[in-house]
Amino acid sequence: MSNSKLPEYQCLTDLNLYDSPECVRLATQAAKGRHLRIISNQQDTAITVCLCEDDYSGWLAAEDLQFLKPEEAGYQPQFVSAAEIQHRLPAVIAFTQAAKEQDNYYLWGGTVAPNYDCSGLMQAAFKCVGVWLPRDAYQQEDFTQPVDMTELQLGDLIFFGTPKKATHVGLYLGNGCYIHSSGKDQGRNGIGIDQLSEQGDQVSRSYYQQLRGAGRVVKSYLGNG
Repeated sequence: MSNSKLPEYQCLTDLNLYDSPECVRLATQAAKGRHLRIISNQQDTAITVCLCEDDYSGWLAAEDLQFLKPEEAGYQPQFVSAAEIQHRLPAVIAFTQAAKEQDNYYLWGGTVAPNYDCSGLMQAAFKCVGVWLPRDAYQQEDFTQPVDMTELQLGDLIFFGTPKKATHVGLYLGNGCYIHSSGKDQGRNGIGIDQLSEQGDQVSRSYYQQLRGAGRVVKSYLGNG
């Protein structure tokens, strides 16, 4: 049975999804109002679920089932044109800058304010204007339209990582700067603004050495059905 045939639920509060049934390490978070489907119920302490908006799966603690309500209408992805996305980018940028002003720290798996991981911040920022991105940095890289680094525009995504895979993402602000949430192992713990330059500070230099490229958001994620 495909996921789209399974019963759908709505989250009544912000919920954590984990990467194993032990529910120790976050995989992602589901903000209040998000839709999900229960995939299996094979564990006493946790169940596997799939979030409808980005097709991301994880384990939900069984005790959190009380915070789900059946959703008969079902999630309906909305088409958003590339031109409309460009029009909404100032609000995306404003979201990240407002998030930076809150007390925050880098949270692996975080997609709900105030604490985000890198791709979680990007997903939340675009979500605020009705545009859905896939969950992880490498998925976001695959989803976006590749952009030459000499042709960057405001609101483009900047990707970092290894030659094989994107492991980090930020949002381009113009003038060679980008905003992102980064961990303390790279010199900061939370949201900050850095330079695309090897002449910047420690954090900027560290990420610049891992630069992979950039991508432009030209569509909203519509799911796999």
